[in-house]
Amino acid sequence: MLASARELPCYEPLQTPPGVGRILGMTMTMEIGELGRFKGAGNFASYCRTVASKRLSNGKKKGDNNQKCGNKYLAWAFVEAANFAKRYDEQCRKWFDRKAAKTGTVIATKALAYKLAKAAWHVIHENSAYDPQRMFPELAPKKTE
Repeated sequence: MLASARELPCYEPLQTPPGVGRILGMTMTMEIGELGRFKGAGNFASYCRTVASKRLSNGKKKGDNNQKCGNKYLAWAFVEAANFAKRYDEQCRKWFDRKAAKTGTVIATKALAYKLAKAAWHVIHENSAYDPQRMFPELAPKKTE
């Protein structure tokens, strides 16, 4: 499996975001398939089931949209990556702590998984390495003039 994953062009860039190692990178590589079928990072994150599927009107729940649409294995992989990232990456931990203080740990973990999914799309689409300033612009040091 690892040998066939290494042949795919998105395997190496996928290992650069925090929380993604060899096994999660291989799982993501095999499950993503052709990246060109996604219009943007948001569409990819939706396919990875990292966005909420609720319908609200005037703050009231009107139903659940297609909760089963997307790839359950990518959903699992990005939540696992979020758990590893918040444990081992300082910027992810800071962002997670701020989000968890406002919303709770489960929602903050899913939100971090969403950020990682979008970062993975950009890394694969642009064939570049992970850039933490792009993922967390609010944590970047402010420029003073």
